[in-house]
Amino acid sequence: MTTDPQRDIVTAGFVVIGDEILSGRTKDKNIGYLAEFLTAIGIDLVEVRVVPDVEERIVEAVRALSERCTYVFTSGGIGPTHDDITADAIARAFGVGIDHDPRAVAILRAFYPEGQLTEARLRMARIPHGAELIENAVSRAPGFRIGNVHVMAGVPAVMQAMLDAIAPTLKTGLKMHTAAIDADLPESRLAGALREIQDAHPGVMIGSYPRSNDGRFSTQVVVRARDTALLETAERAVRAAVDSLLAP
Repeated sequence: MTTDPQRDIVTAGFVVIGDEILSGRTKDKNIGYLAEFLTAIGIDLVEVRVVPDVEERIVEAVRALSERCTYVFTSGGIGPTHDDITADAIARAFGVGIDHDPRAVAILRAFYPEGQLTEARLRMARIPHGAELIENAVSRAPGFRIGNVHVMAGVPAVMQAMLDAIAPTLKTGLKMHTAAIDADLPESRLAGALREIQDAHPGVMIGSYPRSNDGRFSTQVVVRARDTALLETAERAVRAAVDSLLAP
């Protein structure tokens, strides 16, 4: 029985939300973590957008990625303050209402001591109609999933806990395998050989990444493929090309 490789590819888009990210005041730590997390389970992160705390921009990004990707993940904007507008934007993107969700309210009531569940904190229980909750094992205020969009907190530790909670629910595809070859050569010396190897191996992706150490240039070549046999063949070709170029 044969399989269609395209049907075994699962893709994801990521919308990072927050003025503080765009201004540089807060350094994003979620993009790299999500990319590694998804790659490890067989999901390709194919696009990332960073958008401000502006409802129209969030709606636009979520709708666009939702149409193109198997899954969309968002981080940021679901806290207790006035500028946490992600939940409202997601409700608008899906054309549904939003209100305090009894399930989320119950979670917060159980977490906060008597008298400390303020109106501001209750904002974190506002969930679009029809959404499923995402467990938050760190600070309890849940994220949510609606359609193929998973809405998570921006705080890295909380986002990571939410990812752990939703991982078992995600459809995964063929994993991408990687090999790295270090070459004591400048990238320009390798360019022609890598182009030929890439053309000869259509099921493989080859990238070259130049490095400099005390004025001496070298290159790391990264070979990626879903098929391990193809990966090994291309890796051997790259290593042979490097050895040939380094030969006296």
